Amino acid sequence: MLIKKYTEALIVSIILLMAAMGQNQLTAQVNPADLAYDKNISRRGTSAGAMLEIGVGARAEALGGAFVAVADDPSALYWNPAGISRITSVAVQASKTEWFVGTSFNAVDLIIPLQVINSSLGLHLAVLDYGENPVRTVFRPEGTGETYSALDFVAGLYWAMSITDRVSVGVGMKYFQERIWHVQGSTVAADLSILFETPLKGLSLGGTISNLGPEFGLSGRDLTRVTDIDGRRDKYFNNDNVAINLATETYPLPLLFRFGMAYELNFSEKNSLLFASNVNHPSTDVETVDLGCEVKLLNSFYLRAGYHSLFADYAADGLTLGAGFKQKVLGFTTITLDYSWSDWTVLASVNRFTIGINVF
Repeated sequence: MLIKKYTEALIVSIILLMAAMGQNQLTAQVNPADLAYDKNISRRGTSAGAMLEIGVGARAEALGGAFVAVADDPSALYWNPAGISRITSVAVQASKTEWFVGTSFNAVDLIIPLQVINSSLGLHLAVLDYGENPVRTVFRPEGTGETYSALDFVAGLYWAMSITDRVSVGVGMKYFQERIWHVQGSTVAADLSILFETPLKGLSLGGTISNLGPEFGLSGRDLTRVTDIDGRRDKYFNNDNVAINLATETYPLPLLFRFGMAYELNFSEKNSLLFASNVNHPSTDVETVDLGCEVKLLNSFYLRAGYHSLFADYAADGLTLGAGFKQKVLGFTTITLDYSWSDWTVLASVNRFTIGINVF
């Protein structure tokens, strides 16, 4: 019996000694500085209205989004509204984008020039449609037989004016709404922009601030619940069916600063080579650079390539390719057709199609 007690005491002593040695070794290997909070925090996913970050127009996206200093077609309303002051004829453009997981993003842009006062008006409409989806619950994961829809919508009115023959400015107000079944929210935002054609022939600079506005939140009847407030029904026989309304947080819109530069090298009246770039400073991500180039042949055929989000620590988007065709018909109307393909790596690829009409 005595031997058994000594044996147990010895085992306990060995275990305590090993634990103490392990603790000392762990303490010696961990640097207290490594336990501090990481101050290099990503801002991804910290805003609402992600739909406002989806690029408009197949041509612009084929150039990798490097369109701020180009901005010479109706899609300029998204990239740099100041550019519409250089459009001298009524122009309309419709874009269709096959977005992710069966969703679609469609946009229509209309430009009306006011040459008497060296300015132009623009109307921008865009819809991100999530389609119809089955309603699922915890107890009926295969669906209740109901369906719900979700939709993001933006409508913007823009005005741009040529201050001089080289400098144009633009301003716009837009209404943004997001709806998920019976819950929705809306807000307004502003865009400011400038475009400068430098004295160096073919070189232009542009800058924009997009989505200046208040925070955005959701509300609606789907946030109403019935619950037992204090959970004491069985003891006090109180009302366990009290209607409550869930409070939701508000979030800022994705504020975006862009600076662009473009240079067009003309080989002849009908053939040229365009280089373009953007420097992006978003409120929701790290700073990135977009690059693009365009080859124009016979003033009718276009080949394009670009790259999104250079120098980002992580980016799902990247290479972009595209082509376009432009033809004058009936002597007073020009029709343009554009296509772009964008590589989104793990999210597959995105196809965009755009048709535009200019009436002289």
